[in-house]
Amino acid sequence: MNKATEEALTKVPEVTLVFWIIKVLATTLGETGGDALSMTMHLGYLDSTIIFAVIFFTAVAIQIRAKQFHPIIYWVTIIATTTVGTTLADFADRSLGIGYAGGTTILFISLMASLAIWRYTLGSVSINTVGSPKTELFYWVTIMFSQTLGTALGDWTADTAGLGYTGGALIFGALLLLVAAAYYRTRISHTVLFWTAFILTRPLGAVVGDFLDKPITSGGLDLSRIGASSVLLLAIATLIVMFEHRAARLSH
Repeated sequence: MNKATEEALTKVPEVTLVFWIIKVLATTLGETGGDALSMTMHLGYLDSTIIFAVIFFTAVAIQIRAKQFHPIIYWVTIIATTTVGTTLADFADRSLGIGYAGGTTILFISLMASLAIWRYTLGSVSINTVGSPKTELFYWVTIMFSQTLGTALGDWTADTAGLGYTGGALIFGALLLLVAAAYYRTRISHTVLFWTAFILTRPLGAVVGDFLDKPITSGGLDLSRIGASSVLLLAIATLIVMFEHRAARLSH
């Protein structure tokens, strides 16, 4: 790849069907992986959050320092945001006693503030502009907030709202289908629709992850968290290897 071509590409992948499939798998892995460390290994929410935060900051630093888009680095960073988002949301909701509603509200405001500051500072929140360290920093901070929000929102829907894991999955799945329909049938900003879909995939992954590993008495399948996480990780790795991941074109 020549220098001119490199400069015309972003540091994030093209948004394709495979992108969304891997994203849902990654968010589900974030739930099972986060629960595996905090619950199965009995490290607790705070210690697990610290461990995953270190992994997250390390992954973001490597991603930003990379000269071009690398699928493995990118998806490892995404997975890092989902795991730290899971344990951070659980710590805030359960250990600090904020509750699902309070946690969801705080995280939603934080996410909207991140997007607003990003747009005010750089003029756009489109992923097709993610080509500089400053833009990438906004991108990953926004994603971290969205992943944490998704955990709290998924738990709120499944538990507090009483919809259960299956009901929550159906709700968020239906909302994603509506976003997809709006993408093809309306003139709503594709940037708005992207971030809407990106946010909604997290609570979908959260309730699916809980459905896999929570006890049968609580409406789950009671599968091994470590086993489920291993299968999800293998599926993600297989998709990355099987399908070409190209960087999106950089727009100015």
